[in-house]
Amino acid sequence: MILVFKHFFRRNYVGLSLWPFIIVKEDSYLQDSVLLNHERIHLQQQKEMFLVFFYVWYLSEWLLRTVCYLDSYRAYQNISFEREAYANEDDACYLQNRSRFNFLKYLVR
Repeated sequence: MILVFKHFFRRNYVGLSLWPFIIVKEDSYLQDSVLLNHERIHLQQQKEMFLVFFYVWYLSEWLLRTVCYLDSYRAYQNISFEREAYANEDDACYLQNRSRFNFLKYLVR
């Protein structure tokens, strides 16, 4: 289910996946197939990690990378979950062919 919350986001963030919802900043993003695919990849990641483990891992990796990079946005961009989603958001068939726990391939550059 996709929801629109205009005042939920700050700065340049426009979408978010919170199982089982995709939340977008504006109605116009409902037509953005790349953004929605990106968020669907996150929903699949959340599902295979039983939600709680996803959020613990996501936060832990973000904190570790923030310390390493001294830049929270760069840390966000390099979280393995985000790297997988950004690398494959243009592929509409990605989720059909994706291996379980594929984000692990993106842990190390």
